[in-house]
Formats: sequence, C-alpha cells, structure tokens
Amino acid sequence: MTGSEEVRCMLMRGGTSKGAYFLAGDLPAGPAARDDLLLRVMGSPDPRQIDGLGGAHPLTSKVAVVSASEDPEADVDYLFLQVAVDRPVVTDRQNCGNILAGVGPFAVERGLVAAGDGETSVRIRMLNTGESAVATFATPGGRVDYTGHAEISGVPGTAAPVVIEFPPGRKPLLPTGNVRDTVAGTTVTCVDNGMPTVLVAASALGVTGYETPKDLEENLALADRLHEIRLAAGGLMGLGDVETATVPKLSLLAPPRAGGAVATRTFIPVRCHTSIGVLGAAGVAAGLRLPGGVGEGIARLPDHGDRLRIEHPTGFLEIDAGVDPGADGNPPAVRRTAVVRTARKIFDGTVFPRAAAVPAQPQGGNDGPAPR
Repeated sequence: MTGSEEVRCMLMRGGTSKGAYFLAGDLPAGPAARDDLLLRVMGSPDPRQIDGLGGAHPLTSKVAVVSASEDPEADVDYLFLQVAVDRPVVTDRQNCGNILAGVGPFAVERGLVAAGDGETSVRIRMLNTGESAVATFATPGGRVDYTGHAEISGVPGTAAPVVIEFPPGRKPLLPTGNVRDTVAGTTVTCVDNGMPTVLVAASALGVTGYETPKDLEENLALADRLHEIRLAAGGLMGLGDVETATVPKLSLLAPPRAGGAVATRTFIPVRCHTSIGVLGAAGVAAGLRLPGGVGEGIARLPDHGDRLRIEHPTGFLEIDAGVDPGADGNPPAVRRTAVVRTARKIFDGTVFPRAAAVPAQPQGGNDGPAPR
C-alpha cells in the first residue's frame, strides 16, 4: 500500500451484516498499522461513526480481508475483523458467517478465482479459526449475478442465493466435554460449531426470550447476568479471559412461536442481534441436536431431516445441521452444516480514511509569538 491514504475497497452486504472488503495486499502488512487504518476507515471510535463507513452498529462495522490461499485445499484466505463502534478496538477473535457470504463473489470480482459459466464454487479458508467453507453462487456468463429470488429475514427484497457448506471442523463440538454445565449458577450448553456459543434457557434468566433487542439491551440486571455467565463460560471453554473479546456469544432459547424449532435472542456480546449470525445459528442448531442439552424441552425438532428453522427477532434462518450424538465413548460430532445466505455489492471504489492523529508536540521552547 502506498502512503497516499486512499485504499481500494468494496462495500458489501453479506447476509444480515454489512462490511468493507479488502484485498490483503491493499492494506498494511503489520496488524497495528492495519488496525489503525481500519479504525479510521470505519470512523471509530465514535457512537455514530459519522466520519467513516461504519453504520453505528456492530453488524455494520465489519471488515473482510481476502487473499489468494497457499493452502492447496483452498482458493482464498478470509480474515474477519470486527471493528468496535465506540472504542478503538479491532479484533480477530471471532469469525463471521454473514460476511463470509460475500467472500466468494468478492474473490471473483477481484480476479482471485476464475468464474464458471453458470455457477462458481469458492473454497475458503477462514483464518480466524483455521476451518473451511465452500461458497457456491450464480455466475452466468462468467460474471457474478447478485439478482435473484432468495429471501432472508432481516434483509429487504430478494437476491441471488449463496449456498455455504461447512465441512466438519477439527475442534470438539463440546469444548467443556459436557452437554450441560453450571456456569455462574446457571445451566448452560457450551458448543463450538464454527463459533464458541453458550446456550441458555431464557426463562433461567427471568425473561421470556420474545422481547425486542432494545428491551433486552435496556435490562441492566440481565446485562450483568450475561456478563457474568460469559466470563465464566469463556474460561471453561478454554478461551481464557474474554473480558475484551467478542466470543463466546450467548443465545437465549425459548419455545418457538412461528413454526420453527426454537426462538432465539443472541448477544454479540453486549448488543442483542437483530437477527442471528450464521455461525451463531450453526451453534444453536447443533446444540439442539444434543440429547440432554438445555434446548431439550424447549425446542421442537422435526421428525425427519437435518433442516432446522431458527426463529430470531426479525424472522428466521433455515440451516441444515446433522449431528452424530456419539456412542461407545466417542463424543458428539457434527456431520454437516449448510446454510443459504445472500450477498450484494453496494459500491466498489476508493475509500479515503480519516487522517491519522498527529502526535502531540512537546511543551516548551520558542515556537514563535503567542496567538492573540
């Protein structure tokens, strides 16, 4: 990258999130310089992000960094970065399955992957977790087509589907080794199906699980309980001190109200998601398949097939989740996870970040006459 402070960037909606997509080579190589630039690009720290691309919410303050992969089993590498809105923080401690939906189309747009005539599949290595995904999307005539008839809750209108398949990960589905744990006096199920997630019955926290995100965010007693649970669960799941981390996510579970398998309210980690993330839904779906988990007695599972409808504040997300419950001493394991998302290119061009802070000048000395 040159020192001109202008960067090639594509703004995309991926699933129910929105973010800035960059080629790795267009950003500084060092994490500190890269993160400083991204804070200025997004307009953080500022609750409104008025001087940058961010939309004043964690779901619209995200970044994808994409490059050609050296792994023979992947086409591109994808690094997800969450840019805090009102704090000068950029973190890579989580992944994002919604922003993932735009990675394949972006890779084709930037020439990292040659498009097929009809549809294209892009093998993606997710650097945050070391796991992989395959995104398949329409490319008639060798060009990405964002128009289509797929609908996803939380996004107005329709767009072309992006089918994302997640091969079974290498991490254990149950990080604690238990289907149920007691954390901060609350029974939970801790799962990791691409994202460390803690499942809690909403009723155990004195709420219904049907409240609006705004109402839940304004419940200070609930916020204190969730914070306590998250810190304790993070240590139990082997994540260490998660005080400043964005994982694990917490999902509150309640009986479904609209024909789905379960109703959810997910915290990311303080704000309540207006829908649910792809990987958060993958964790919920896998957790519901575990006999003895906290979802037992809450969820209504279908009699056949892997597909589950996860209800959330603005609709639902359908996801295929097949789980082997384990036997003969073998732990439970995920067989298959797949989801349909959509993505759309919003703009492609050059972003001009806010100027870097000028170091304070030392006091003292004769710098000329005092201002009048």
